[in-house]
Amino acid sequence: MKLNIAILGTRGIPNYYGGFEHISEYVSAGLVKKGHAVTVYNSHNHPYQEDSWNGVNIVHCHDPEYKIGTAGQFVYDFNCLRDARKRNFDVILMMGYTSSSVWGSFFPKQSTIITNMDGLEWARSKYSKPVQQFLKYAEKLAVKYSDFYISDSIAIRSYLADRYNIESCYIPYGAEPYSDIEREQVDPDTFKKEDYFLLMARMEPENNIETILEGFNASNSKKSFKVLGDTSNRFGKYITNRFQNDSRIDFKGGIWDNAKVRALQNHSYLYFHGHSVGGTNPSLLEAMASEALIAAHNNPFNKAVLNADAFYFSNANEVRELVETVQRKEPEINMVKNNLHKIEDVFNWQNIIDQYEAFIFDCYCSHHEKQVALNRG
Repeated sequence: MKLNIAILGTRGIPNYYGGFEHISEYVSAGLVKKGHAVTVYNSHNHPYQEDSWNGVNIVHCHDPEYKIGTAGQFVYDFNCLRDARKRNFDVILMMGYTSSSVWGSFFPKQSTIITNMDGLEWARSKYSKPVQQFLKYAEKLAVKYSDFYISDSIAIRSYLADRYNIESCYIPYGAEPYSDIEREQVDPDTFKKEDYFLLMARMEPENNIETILEGFNASNSKKSFKVLGDTSNRFGKYITNRFQNDSRIDFKGGIWDNAKVRALQNHSYLYFHGHSVGGTNPSLLEAMASEALIAAHNNPFNKAVLNADAFYFSNANEVRELVETVQRKEPEINMVKNNLHKIEDVFNWQNIIDQYEAFIFDCYCSHHEKQVALNRG
């Protein structure tokens, strides 16, 4: 059976923003290859302006966020839903709930609604207390108005079961192993192998960027520290100002050239992953796939992915100790190899796409049978 599927809740594809856009790229194109009709909703001011991408239908909806700020996200999601109601989709896959679940009563009744429940948005420290309270409410609405649920982390799945007594399907993100072709694309003079530390993240407090750089700043390391991420926001400006006197710290800005990012990860001496809120993070999987040695913030989300194959830190002193003591010998080489095996066996994109298709199909059939039974009754 071939389904008509829509993906809502992202800024659009191809990815110029973050995690949900990243997975929507792969899943939408993968489902098209399997014969399904797939539509992804894009912001009208997305850099990609064509009506299709790799066989995926693109619908551009007005997004006033650039004019009115955060409130524009709610308007954009409403505009996407208003269009989706006209198209009779079999399944609507909602990526997150932050600005969409308030429109839950407006979700198309004829469609099976599956929501990827995101990673505890209300716990993000960048939000004020009132915003955190609203996000808890939005999470509750997403549970109420969705028919089925996806968790991209085992920790999120456990949280949803405990908090709402609902069953969600665990499907993580994926990544592709670092290929020989990608290695050959890099100018050998561009990066010195294992000459620098690296982190890649959005400039947000919960990503522990300040903790990581504070630890490095206090260290006696002669290596440089490259920071990838757009620093134009308030926190980014604060961070660059705070560490401007440490000439070893190099703020590279946002880099969207995937080959360059992967080369930077592959060549790093130690890759710091500071994300503390959320599910399975795409940049962590990319680092694993790029054969980086990883030091991660000590939390259940990261440990569920990395297990014993990483170093962990909780504060700046522990970062400093890692910077000054981590070696690149046989145990560390084995950690890198073990993480690559996880990518090949568990977190590979074809496996993820297959899981999405199977779950979407099961949800549609279950929901359809339920609707038929209700109509008979």
